[in-house]
Amino acid sequence: MIVVTGASGNIGRGLVGQLLAEGAQVRALTRNPERAGLPEAAESVRADLTDSVSLERAFQGAESLYLNLAAGGSTVVGQVVDAAVKAGIRRVVLNSSLSVTDTPADDEGFISRMHVLAERAIRASGLEWTFVRGGMYATNTLQWAEGIRAAGAVHGPYPEAVAAPVHEADLAAVTARALLDRSGAHLGTAPYVTGPQAVTQAGQVAAIGRAIGRELRFETVSPEAAAEAMAAPGFPKEAALQLIGYLGASVGTEPLITDEVQRITGRPARTFEDWARDHADDFR
Repeated sequence: MIVVTGASGNIGRGLVGQLLAEGAQVRALTRNPERAGLPEAAESVRADLTDSVSLERAFQGAESLYLNLAAGGSTVVGQVVDAAVKAGIRRVVLNSSLSVTDTPADDEGFISRMHVLAERAIRASGLEWTFVRGGMYATNTLQWAEGIRAAGAVHGPYPEAVAAPVHEADLAAVTARALLDRSGAHLGTAPYVTGPQAVTQAGQVAAIGRAIGRELRFETVSPEAAAEAMAAPGFPKEAALQLIGYLGASVGTEPLITDEVQRITGRPARTFEDWARDHADDFR
């Protein structure tokens, strides 16, 4: 049995489907199973990562756990790991971040600190582990959907900021391989998972426009204004400013691009053009 936290999220939903397709038993954790729309073959369970009692029930009889901090925040890591150990779970695959560098700098940034503290707790637990350190998520651009639908425009700083956006289906595929691994090849590894191509923010907007058949505009705003708009419950302005700082620092650079999707899954990583076509309806 594999437990998937954040099962109704962008990565979790695809992961549940991929694991079921390979014959795995899946227990999908969500706050609202009735509205989650998950496959019937999955055991959908109501669970809250901040509630140790519900965790104990959710983890019983499971062998492996996919942990996504978006499902509960970094403050729950200790009790989640403790509950996993008590339930007899052997393996944890953590949805981590490219911002983790295994250097002292990891303790300085909001995003890297959140993930590195989780990595350290899992390392110290004695559980088998794999940390999937994902790069810039292509799904981050879903925040542009309202402006695109309403006015054909994206408002943000640094149109020439560059990244290698990674498709959530590729993150799910890498995670599935780590969860299903029987050879031990992925144990104790922390692959950096990126998309296959460098794309500027303006280029991402253009790709979405091609996918939906509209000419879109990128309208530049200040970093401060962008952070205010981006901040949300669970994603404070501090984190938004740090993310925007990464964008500014990337202008004129070459982003890290790895072949980990190909190496681990045996298929090429999906491009941002692929992602835009897959999500065209989200922007119409």
